Amino acid sequence: MVSPPLGYALMLLAVPLSAIILFSFWTQNFMDVDTTFTLNNYREIITEPIYFALLKRSLFVSGTVTCVTVLLAFPVAYFVSFHVPAHRKSLWLFLITIPFWTSYLIRVFLWKVILGYNGVVNTGLINLGIIDEPLTFILYNINAVIITLAHAFAPFAILPIFVALEKIDRSLLEASQDLGESKVSTFFRVTLPLSMPGLVAAVLIVFIPTIGDYVTPELMGGAGGKLIANMIQTQFLALNNAPLGAALAIVAMICVTAVSLLFVFLNRRYLRGRS
Repeated sequence: MVSPPLGYALMLLAVPLSAIILFSFWTQNFMDVDTTFTLNNYREIITEPIYFALLKRSLFVSGTVTCVTVLLAFPVAYFVSFHVPAHRKSLWLFLITIPFWTSYLIRVFLWKVILGYNGVVNTGLINLGIIDEPLTFILYNINAVIITLAHAFAPFAILPIFVALEKIDRSLLEASQDLGESKVSTFFRVTLPLSMPGLVAAVLIVFIPTIGDYVTPELMGGAGGKLIANMIQTQFLALNNAPLGAALAIVAMICVTAVSLLFVFLNRRYLRGRS
């Protein structure tokens, strides 16, 4: 019974990944692919400063988006789990998932309208007399990319945190307060450690996809907001240099894996210190 899902996983995950790894050790001259083993693509990535700069910017943007999204998602999930009556939780979850009803691309374009030079934000602030000229730092830069990605991935962070909070035995919270702990100390000593599985899931679910997103940086980032995914797309589609694009993808995956494992390791140390 394991063979069908195993074959499915190999076909859709292992085979494409193996092809990307193999391609990264080849070279390409327009339409001609040289299958001779070489490390030139990785040497170029190491020696060219632009690739390191894009990778560093991508990690910064993904990390910032993850922190903002999780910090904003936790209060929402906590409120729905602990303060919304049981018969209304389904309605709240339904409202949280409303952004999934529309295309991701449409949501990006909507933020472009909201943050634009003559968009909703600038027009509203000018009409209120708060500013005299439209703000230019909220579009076509990293700020716009972070805002758009944080909104797009908010439901992905809320739902796993909510599930983890729902699994917490409420009697443990009552016991903590019966033993003299305040609500604040109960949250930090009981609720937060028990909700860590949901927090870890939310962090990984947001961090890993955002570093590979190229639509939002392409539409919202401008020249100064491009990320490593945009360079990978350019290598594959515009410059006809798939091996270099594959090598960039492998390097990006290695960095994401390293950061994710480091986060999981630090989280385990935190939980051990609390136990």
